[in-house]
Amino acid sequence: MTSVLAGAVSQRDLRTSARRLLTELGIGLDTNADRFSVPDRRGTLIVANHISWLDIVATIAVEPTAFLAKHEVRGWPLIGSLAAGCGTVFVDRREMRRLPEVVAGIADALRAGRSVVVFPEGTTWCGRCGQGVFRRAAFQAAIDADAPIRPLTVAYRQDGEPSTVPAFVGDDTIATSLRRVIRADGLKVALTAHPALDPDTGRRELAERAELSVRQVAHV
Repeated sequence: MTSVLAGAVSQRDLRTSARRLLTELGIGLDTNADRFSVPDRRGTLIVANHISWLDIVATIAVEPTAFLAKHEVRGWPLIGSLAAGCGTVFVDRREMRRLPEVVAGIADALRAGRSVVVFPEGTTWCGRCGQGVFRRAAFQAAIDADAPIRPLTVAYRQDGEPSTVPAFVGDDTIATSLRRVIRADGLKVALTAHPALDPDTGRRELAERAELSVRQVAHV
């Protein structure tokens, strides 16, 4: 994983590309942070709820960090190249025997000063009619690296009301989802960074505390 991260391209270029893509899609961006990593510390494990492929674009628009993502994302137009440019690790869910290796790689990246975004729910949820429990594995990387954990809430709104338009669930394809997003008016993505957690307890408790923070209503 570390060798992949070393090849990441300019953060400024990635941020500019992500913001341009949001603009072209007609999506506004609201956030309470100019970055999600914890300053003056080794890399930060950023953990967020997962609603859409747009989560990746919006996060890169604020701070281009590495991601842990399913391998299909690599082949998606626009999003795949942005994620790859950040040094993202693409994992085949059918190869779960690699999980300890992946966790170790995240810990190495954190020790090296690179921040990594993980979606601990493991898959996307629409946000309004369901949500997933935060899985614990990635939190072990923060413990091993003695790295801070930054919970991040992702929310979508239209005209001030919650929106499920960007939700990428079920049998959705990237093409149908993209068309739906393009047709939407007044769509905004809100990213709320919550206070960082120190890796001072077990991964079960850290996952529960991070999930509780992320579930808070975003006020941006």
